[in-house]
Amino acid sequence: MFQVASSPHQHIRRTTSSVMQLVIMFALPGLAVQTFFFGWGSIIHLLIASLVAIATEALFLEVRKRPFEPAIKDCSALLTALLLAISIPPLAPWWISAIGAFFAIAIVKQLYGGLGFNLFNPAMAAYVMLLVSFPVQMTSWLPPQSLAEHQITFFDALSVIMTGFSTDGYSLLQLRNGIDGFTMATPLDTIKTDLSLSLTLQESMQKLTFSGASGVGWFWVNLAYLIGGIGLIRMRVISWHIPAGMLLSMGSFALIFYLINPDQYATPWLHWFSGATMLGAFFILTDPVSACTTNKGRIIFGATVGAWVYLIRVFGGYPDAIGFAVVIMNMAVPLIDYYTRPRVYGHQKANRSNK
Repeated sequence: MFQVASSPHQHIRRTTSSVMQLVIMFALPGLAVQTFFFGWGSIIHLLIASLVAIATEALFLEVRKRPFEPAIKDCSALLTALLLAISIPPLAPWWISAIGAFFAIAIVKQLYGGLGFNLFNPAMAAYVMLLVSFPVQMTSWLPPQSLAEHQITFFDALSVIMTGFSTDGYSLLQLRNGIDGFTMATPLDTIKTDLSLSLTLQESMQKLTFSGASGVGWFWVNLAYLIGGIGLIRMRVISWHIPAGMLLSMGSFALIFYLINPDQYATPWLHWFSGATMLGAFFILTDPVSACTTNKGRIIFGATVGAWVYLIRVFGGYPDAIGFAVVIMNMAVPLIDYYTRPRVYGHQKANRSNK
């Protein structure tokens, strides 16, 4: 009997659970590097988001009279929690990850019918909701530990997330200070702020946030996610089309604008290895449910997301734009799939015979 199933679809015989587990496994090196440079906060938020996501999944499936054990064992809720925890600042309040995980599972996933029916990427839709609703908490990134005035232990991170103060009584604002005594921002945010103050790109990149052509810590975080993404491609868990489309599109825009005015526009290298670029290209955009299904459509989807990310980073109001770009293009996926679907065998011949 021929059975039709909803996405995610894989040409290799893998269960949904094995696919999700592989994505999680290859994302862990990036999470480890991120923890090394920015502290234990992401791990703590991962635990909070995972508990809320799994509990919400079970609750809504119980309300819908659906078995919840298979849905929980497929690890899709855990992957959503992982992507969300990685995306939010490490010392954001605990309720940020809790609200985000609940929104991702309850609103974005279950209200659309569950796994395979959601239009938007749950983690990115939740991220955008949090960023719009709680901009202060969602933009309070820490400086890398090598540049921080105060070193943060696991218990400091836990205390700040739960109470707002470290074990020594420092507030989040104080912990965000660098060794120069100034509150530090991410490299992309630093550039955007400095350019608005009429500084040149070269003057902005003289600050301690930067090291070479990329930000301290951020290069290694992006490199770890790049290596993990290549591993996913080699294991044939994802295809190369979406990451290649995004990175080439973003790099092309960055190169063109950099050649026009190198004092105002950053190099492709900086855009590739700052922010959430590699995480987005290999682990977020490639969501098999909310992304395009044809190879041509995947290239268009990735390239358009790359263009949106660059334009929002440079001309928009947010320093990074992966979440916004993904949500915008998720809405266009049905249209892209419609116009890039392969022709039915004999289609042209049938048309000619009717003339």
